[in-house]
Amino acid sequence: MNVYKGCGVLLFFTFLLPIVKSKEQLSSRECEDLGFTGLALCSDCNTLAEYVKNQELVSDCLKCCTEDSDDSISKITYSGAIIEVCMRKLVFYPEIVGFIEEEKDQFPTVKVQYLFNSPPKLIMLDDEGQHKETIRIDNWKREHMLQFLQEKVKPASAI
Repeated sequence: MNVYKGCGVLLFFTFLLPIVKSKEQLSSRECEDLGFTGLALCSDCNTLAEYVKNQELVSDCLKCCTEDSDDSISKITYSGAIIEVCMRKLVFYPEIVGFIEEEKDQFPTVKVQYLFNSPPKLIMLDDEGQHKETIRIDNWKREHMLQFLQEKVKPASAI
């Protein structure tokens, strides 16, 4: 019986404890500094916990994630966005260049910001213009950027 009891305790600490989400939330800037960018779901952190046995890393992930719920991510919208990229590195990102040159004008609340040595990213803004989420877009195609911004950025008339 002691073997089974030990297994139960081990299962609790391995699988159930990481599922308990910390109430503390970090800012998007703090999360980015920790290496958590994008719209991570808390279920992703629980999956991470299955493979990475670093409880501090899992805890940080849980402080930066978005709660899973029925279609919760698709309901999140933003008032604007900033496409941040290093001008010198643009040559390596023809899809982003194409989007900026040919599609960006469809989104008056999306600005382009050139920052030295910055990897390409979308910084999503709330109603006050504060950074809410940061999403790396290194490998995105132009049509993915277009679709994402159409779904996630409120039209200028709605602001």
